[in-house]
Amino acid sequence: MALDILAVAPLYQDPDVNRVRLIAQTTKRSTTPPKPLPPPKTRLTTIETKRIMSVLDETIHKVELVTLLSYVASSSKNSEGMLGEGIMKAVREHQDLCQILLDRVNYLQEEERQLQGEEEFKDEPWFRDRVLSTEVQKSHLPPLMQQIKGSTKNIVRLLLTNPQAASLLQVQTLGRSAEAQSFIDSLVELRGFLFEKLLTSPMEARHKTQFIQDITKRNQRNQAIIDTLENELAACVRNRDAEDEYEELDVIHKEEKLQLEELKRRHDVLVEEFSHIQAEQEIDAKKRLEAEQEMVHMVRAAMLIQALWRGYLVRSMLRSKKRKRSKSKVKEKGKGKGKGKGKGKGKK
Repeated sequence: MALDILAVAPLYQDPDVNRVRLIAQTTKRSTTPPKPLPPPKTRLTTIETKRIMSVLDETIHKVELVTLLSYVASSSKNSEGMLGEGIMKAVREHQDLCQILLDRVNYLQEEERQLQGEEEFKDEPWFRDRVLSTEVQKSHLPPLMQQIKGSTKNIVRLLLTNPQAASLLQVQTLGRSAEAQSFIDSLVELRGFLFEKLLTSPMEARHKTQFIQDITKRNQRNQAIIDTLENELAACVRNRDAEDEYEELDVIHKEEKLQLEELKRRHDVLVEEFSHIQAEQEIDAKKRLEAEQEMVHMVRAAMLIQALWRGYLVRSMLRSKKRKRSKSKVKEKGKGKGKGKGKGKGKK
């Protein structure tokens, strides 16, 4: 299964060419897997467990060989003497197949990108022809991938039949890509977990499960006690804080009470002064009102006196004129009588 995953492009991990990422790439981990806890037993006892571990060890060994084929392809001149002509011929054929696959994949990706940009012409005949051609080209990929998988398996078989070449290739760890090394580290970590699991018998597994359950329950009880104690501690802290706070508030209250009493005394003084000022203002206002009323009476009296005086003067003038007329009339009457007496004497 691991060879099927890695068979597509094991030759394109060199930094100078396009890489095809491993399908089974895991998250970044340390190159050194964590050591499992030492189990009660250190050796497998049943044939089934030994076969399982043998299959996994063989898989890891094959993956280590396959992930170094890119190094072999990039340094073919140096590797030919190390691996032999037959293995290098198979590697070159495998390299050609992988290059064909990558070229076709890149071509199809570019075609799909162009078709997506020309979707407004999807009803045109030429557009449908290009889509059909793209689908036909996609149908050619699975057989080519099968050929690459078969080529990868063939190279692995050649390496396994030549242990010396496989050993020489396996030590070239610097030629392996970081992604491939991460995948191998994950497999080694999986082997450690599986080995520990296979060392544990069903009885031991039940005991271990029961032990974990007991530890979990005890931890839950302890956590509940811890939570209760923490809540009590928090309540005590709140009460203590409420009491530093009460003392501070009491001091502040006393200070504010003294300030309030001082303000009350000042307020009483100001109220008394205000009442005195208000009384004086009322007296002054009353005096001003009386003075104004007296002035109004005096003005009215003066106007009345003036009116009476003018009336008196007018009446005086009228009386003097009347006397003058009466005197003139008397004089005229006296002259008339004198003339009458003189005429009478002459007649006689």
